[in-house]
Amino acid sequence: MTSLSAGRAGAAEPDLIDRLPGLAALTHARACLALLVLALILFLPGQIGLQPMDRDEPRFAQASKQMLESGDLVDIRFQLEARHKKPVGIYWLQAASVAAGEALGVPQARTEIALYRLPSLIGACAAVLLAYWAALAFLNRPDALLAAALFGACLMLSAEARLAKTDALLTACTVASFGALARAWLSRGSFVPLPRGALLAFWGGLALGILVKGPMVPLFVGLPALILSILIRDAYWLRRLRPGLGLALVALAVAPWFLAIAWKSGGAFFAEAVGQDMLGKVGTAKEKHWGPPGAYALAFFGTFWPGAAFAALAIPFTWRARGEDAVALLISAILPAWLIFESVPTKLPHYVLPLMPMVAILTVLALRRGALDPARTGATPLAFLVVTIPLGLAVGLAIAGWKLDRQIPWAALPALAGAVGLALAAWFAFRAARPERALVLGILASLLVSPALFGLGQREIPALKVSPRLAAIRDALPCANPRVASLGYREPSLVFLIGTDLATPPTGREASDFLHAGGCRLVFVEARQAAGFAAAEAGRPAARQVGTVSGFNINGGRRVGLTAYAVVP
Repeated sequence: MTSLSAGRAGAAEPDLIDRLPGLAALTHARACLALLVLALILFLPGQIGLQPMDRDEPRFAQASKQMLESGDLVDIRFQLEARHKKPVGIYWLQAASVAAGEALGVPQARTEIALYRLPSLIGACAAVLLAYWAALAFLNRPDALLAAALFGACLMLSAEARLAKTDALLTACTVASFGALARAWLSRGSFVPLPRGALLAFWGGLALGILVKGPMVPLFVGLPALILSILIRDAYWLRRLRPGLGLALVALAVAPWFLAIAWKSGGAFFAEAVGQDMLGKVGTAKEKHWGPPGAYALAFFGTFWPGAAFAALAIPFTWRARGEDAVALLISAILPAWLIFESVPTKLPHYVLPLMPMVAILTVLALRRGALDPARTGATPLAFLVVTIPLGLAVGLAIAGWKLDRQIPWAALPALAGAVGLALAAWFAFRAARPERALVLGILASLLVSPALFGLGQREIPALKVSPRLAAIRDALPCANPRVASLGYREPSLVFLIGTDLATPPTGREASDFLHAGGCRLVFVEARQAAGFAAAEAGRPAARQVGTVSGFNINGGRRVGLTAYAVVP
């Protein structure tokens, strides 16, 4: 395979970079292997070294850990609080990963965050491979590989692959169901039944997606199915998906847990998950995550790097070709859901991640139609965003390291500099009317950015690792299994690392009472609470100061300082 510009007069001869998609996609097996290797390079670095990221990740991990501790696989709890926000799927998978790690002899498996991240890592890799399968409904093999690689290279997927949350797995479920929906739509009128694999992908993705994040997969595939049926005034094509049997199987898969949690919680799960969590995000900005309409479109240029600028350049083509079956399906899958998310006050960048495989497919479709043209007004400056993102990350990482720890994370900077160089080469390729080469170079740049940020850079900024450093103080005490409390600092990562029984007294007096209640005890006192704690300690046997930790609380966006006091019999 050659680039679009290879046949033009005066165009450069295709080299290895131009031929990479074709060489990697000589067979389906080879394409899948190439995509899996790409995904592992992108997603593996940092799985172990990256600290539990407050607040959502350790909340999920702690709830999964408590399932193992209690043996209760129905109810979901964070310490004593019922966690009725998401269904049980991700907790089961995380608990199974940790149980497998324990069986294999992983030391302290229940506080090893990488084990809880395995479902996300597997989900992200599966999402890349399923994006290739979905893209084959629209594109030939090399172009499908290019679209899947462009999606796999995006920064948002790299981040979610390293977080023990729902979103990487949700994306895999969505793209599986979408790939089957695409085959049903594009082959409507055919008398040949859909392959069983496509039916399994559609209904399996729907069932697992419901267990992972409730109504989101039905939303992502139901909207395009509804809109297309309205447009052609016919929903008969959906019979190709065998909805009677499929819906029965989905109900059989998801109903047992939903019935069990309804009985166990007395209906409280549905009241909180639907009434407070989901509808609350529609009515107001939950947990201070407000954003104006258009926030996702603006963030997209970072979250979908390196493909975002090229996706933006595909918009005019998309409008012109909106009457074509393939483009109509992609528009109906992306645009309505995107507008819904833009209209909701609560804004979190990962909400639109399941739409990004469709965006990647649309971008490669535009590439094949010659729509990624540098001669268009504003195209070349827009494409320069492929350079500014890694450049901004390199500068931002250096500044963050210096401001937080008075040291520059040198280990990450050579890789980021290499990424900037590749991104600059991608921009020059685009200027030379070689857009496919530009996409490939952008993907190669991402192979340096993700390992540099998540694998190398974060290791050299200890200020971000407040909870792990506090846990290390606990582990250094000369007594086994001390009772621990934290005054002022209440991040879920500390609960996950210290233990479910971590106490969080609200006042200095109660913290002091806890410390002197007998046995081996440890209290972390945040600087803002130090005066109250010191006043409560007056007249009591002096507690031993066993360590201090200062750092930066990512969740609160502020510096924190804590002092550890211990009473050791």
